[in-house]
Amino acid sequence: MPRVPALAVLAHYLVGYRRTWRASVFSSFLLPVLTVLGFGVGVGAYVDRGVGGVPYLHWLVPGLIASTALQIAVAESTWPVHSNFRWIRTYHAQVAAPLRIGDILAGHLAYVLFRVLTSTAAFLLVTALFGALRSPWAVAVLPVSLLLGLALAAPTFAFSAAVPSDSYLALLFRFAIIPMTLFAGVFFPVESLPAGLRQVAYATPLWHGVDLCRAATLGVAPQWSITGHLLYLAAWAAAGGLLARRVFRRSLVV
Repeated sequence: MPRVPALAVLAHYLVGYRRTWRASVFSSFLLPVLTVLGFGVGVGAYVDRGVGGVPYLHWLVPGLIASTALQIAVAESTWPVHSNFRWIRTYHAQVAAPLRIGDILAGHLAYVLFRVLTSTAAFLLVTALFGALRSPWAVAVLPVSLLLGLALAAPTFAFSAAVPSDSYLALLFRFAIIPMTLFAGVFFPVESLPAGLRQVAYATPLWHGVDLCRAATLGVAPQWSITGHLLYLAAWAAAGGLLARRVFRRSLVV
């Protein structure tokens, strides 16, 4: 076992991914192309003046990258985590290895971040080929996406571990993830929403990730403080990690 036991957990998931990575090619490469063509080029053709003087394709791309980080982070933190408790009971085998709760949680979260990083890097490459990146600061999208992914994955781990049935996971997507994707500034400015909904959008982790990614790819200052954005996302990640650790311990330690 490595000196850092969490690396053994990460290696477990990477070995499995080595056998199934082909299934992710569509979501990692083809889906970004279709999304950019459909929304950025197709819908963008009807947005004559762009958004804030920026062509719609260039304005949309960072939102789509942040949204991709959200989708991958949550997808990898729902049914895979729930099944490790309820169906295939991988966590129970790992805790009997023995591995500590922190090792199990950290190793699986590291794998989720690996998936977020590879997917957003692929999306960034695709959009660069479309000429939709206006600043060399666009590379900052990658660490921002990792922080956004952790801010979403950690509390989702806790939720997926706590719910008694996978039907709750579908409800999470229906009432949280999809509305967040639609109204957190990915497709249109949050400022066009009514005041009440605008405040809800500002409270979502996705809006903070979108604003940072948009500032990086456009080479402009974000709407809010960079430090404030990073601290807010870090707070979500820290609180979610502590909650997930507590739920994991309650479920796995007899």
